[in-house]
Amino acid sequence: MKKGVLFLIPVPLAENVSLKSFTPYLIDTINAIDTYIVENEKTARKSLKEAGLKIPQSDLTIHDYGKHKRNDSMVPYFKELMTGKDVGLMSEAGCPGIADPGAEIVSEAHKRGIKVVPLVGPSSLLLALMASGFNGQSFTFHGYLPIDKVERGKKIKELEQLAEKNKQTQLFIETPFRNNHLYEDILKNTAAQTLLCVACNITGEDEFIKTMSIGQWRQERIDLHKKPTIFLLYR
Repeated sequence: MKKGVLFLIPVPLAENVSLKSFTPYLIDTINAIDTYIVENEKTARKSLKEAGLKIPQSDLTIHDYGKHKRNDSMVPYFKELMTGKDVGLMSEAGCPGIADPGAEIVSEAHKRGIKVVPLVGPSSLLLALMASGFNGQSFTFHGYLPIDKVERGKKIKELEQLAEKNKQTQLFIETPFRNNHLYEDILKNTAAQTLLCVACNITGEDEFIKTMSIGQWRQERIDLHKKPTIFLLYR
């Protein structure tokens, strides 16, 4: 039996930015499928509506792949795909599979011989890298740094050394309500000439992207509390 296709459907990074986020092909795709695997059903339905979904929401089949479901069997997520139906995979924000648990679904799809089609859309990591002025040929994304203050300080110093030694951009993030603590720790644990880019609320109305030396940042007061932010270090 012919298997379905798994479409990876990007989601806007901020409120009211659907025009910046959705391609005509994406809009055509969501109106051709009625089954989704999502990280959060409420936000997925909202994004589909914003994108221009014409199919009644009540006709959709939505498999929740939230954090409390991830140790369960993969079989239910692939029921439709294995019987020939196309399915969309959506993340909470940005691109499925990039800093996103949907990567496990994609990996399983490949094991099952299911075709995977990534759709064009906003990736906060790549948009931040593009706007930083740092090395886009060699870069590493580290996800979250340690919560422990001492461990985090050590990790920041390590990333600074990696950036200098390899001429490689180092990207990392924090839970938005801890952004200000991380920002302060970066300023404390790096040299004045090291470069830092802070990319906050990318694509949003109050988007803030700025690259300066640590010495310059130490003269700057910014508030990143509860704002999605990417931090990039370079030497």
